[in-house]
Amino acid sequence: MSFVVLTDTSGNLPNRILRAYDLKVIPFTYTHNGKDYTCTDSDAFDGDAFYEEIRGGLAVTTTQISPNSYMEFFEPYLKEGRDVIFVSMSSGISGSCNSAHIAADMLAETYPDRQMAIIDTRGASLGEGIIAMQAAQLRDSGWDTQSAVRQLEENAERMFNVFTVDDLMHLKRGGRLSNLSAIVGSVLQIKPLLKGNEEGKIVAFAKLRGRKKSIQALAQLYDKLAVQPQYQTVGIAQAGCREDAAYLAELLRRNRPPREILTVEYEPVTGSHVGPGALALFFMSAEGVRSFGNEGVTGGLKEAMAVGEAALKGSLKIGGSVVKNTLKKGSEAAASLSEKLRERRDK
Repeated sequence: MSFVVLTDTSGNLPNRILRAYDLKVIPFTYTHNGKDYTCTDSDAFDGDAFYEEIRGGLAVTTTQISPNSYMEFFEPYLKEGRDVIFVSMSSGISGSCNSAHIAADMLAETYPDRQMAIIDTRGASLGEGIIAMQAAQLRDSGWDTQSAVRQLEENAERMFNVFTVDDLMHLKRGGRLSNLSAIVGSVLQIKPLLKGNEEGKIVAFAKLRGRKKSIQALAQLYDKLAVQPQYQTVGIAQAGCREDAAYLAELLRRNRPPREILTVEYEPVTGSHVGPGALALFFMSAEGVRSFGNEGVTGGLKEAMAVGEAALKGSLKIGGSVVKNTLKKGSEAAASLSEKLRERRDK
């Protein structure tokens, strides 16, 4: 192998996928009732109980990963003579990505012949985890480190992170919402749509009346903006709302069924910030899609759907980039390999 693929627990990948894709993770820490916890075993995490406790008033705080912890995580692989690609949680919502850069810079002095790359996914949950899976696919396809890094950075640019929440106060408390003022004063049952923008910050870009309509809007965005979904693993993350996640998956399969839908429960660190009832969708779109919706919070999705129609026709410029209807280099090869890995994973 030309490089090792590392990530963090924010990537929200189940144990079976970590094993199948040979991915190593460093844990985030969260604290409640005076005790520190990590969640490295997704199978043992009781999400229903955790989110019910938060609904009941449980206060959870989180801690970013330190440069020293990253150094201890990276160095054993460097000693083995392997390059390191670390797939990171968004720098727009956590300082941990910067800590990883600091660690890599410090280790470069000791291991000048090794390459270390920090991929800022500008996402979290499966918006990060799917990029880590793609990194493993490139590794197993024999890509060299530099080429893989370029491809992953392009993929991160095109990964659309979009979600809705029941209660914005969780994002407000953690300082994770960049334009809270845009939606303050919404009437009862107005549900926001939020996204990861160009910088990986969380911003609201639309609001709809009612939970069901917000879920349907997620599916509509997928229908309009997903590029070649037949080759994609599409991600859904939910925080104590399994039925809503199942409904969203059903909607995704109706018009443009993806190759695979991976549904997970939000792990506790990211989940404590988005809060109970959060429902997120992650899929690959066109270059510049992170600028989608930058015209501001609207009362509906009429403008959004017009953008999506134009994107499908390949005629729209988003954020100054011409929208393309094809995946980047190596996507079909990665899709074929992904199918083989999925078969191995499910055994």
